[in-house]
Amino acid sequence: QGSELSGWAMGRWTYEGIDLNHNFADLNTALWDAEDNDLVPHEFPNHYIPIPEYYTFANATVAPETRAVIDWMQRYPFVLSANLHGGELVVTYPFDMTRTYWKAQELTPTADDGVFRWLATVYATSNLAMASEERRLCHYDDFARFGNIINGANWHTVPGSMNDFSYLHTNCFEITVELSCDKFPHASELPAEWENNRESLLLYMEQVHRGIKGVVRDSDTEQGIANAIISVD
Repeated sequence: QGSELSGWAMGRWTYEGIDLNHNFADLNTALWDAEDNDLVPHEFPNHYIPIPEYYTFANATVAPETRAVIDWMQRYPFVLSANLHGGELVVTYPFDMTRTYWKAQELTPTADDGVFRWLATVYATSNLAMASEERRLCHYDDFARFGNIINGANWHTVPGSMNDFSYLHTNCFEITVELSCDKFPHASELPAEWENNRESLLLYMEQVHRGIKGVVRDSDTEQGIANAIISVD
């Protein structure tokens, strides 16, 4: 149909009619309910939250693509990630789902809000299209006023997002990058899109070296210790 004639929903759903952008297990509600009942962290964890049983049933509405990605995430301990979208020029960060279930928009930060804001800012400030003083609005939201970053839930709520699932289930810090005003750029426009995002992708990946990293080893044998947990008092 051409990029100018395709609506925002074009290509969003799978053949089975599942929206992959909302298909991950909702771990937010379980965490927030536990927090409200003072069960965290002694009776309910605030990280590595297990997948609820209903989500694992054979008749659960879970796309095979979603199950494959979850299996992949569980096999490899990713700590930094980004998923790439189109249709806007902004970087969003968790939480993507509003804490007040009936609100369509609500500032809903994580406990690591400062880190997420930094990660989003690293990408946004080095993206040529976002950083351009001549950039135009994609639609009606002026994200440039906020440095081209926004808390996902404060833009629009997304229950079952990959970002929230990555953070709560695997401890991976994941953001969403809205790469371009045009969800379906022409092939001739792709080199320019690559130039807009090349440096920001590299700078974002470099952030994996921030913070504490390494391997916990036995002091006598120097062997790695499985399932070690580092806590900061």
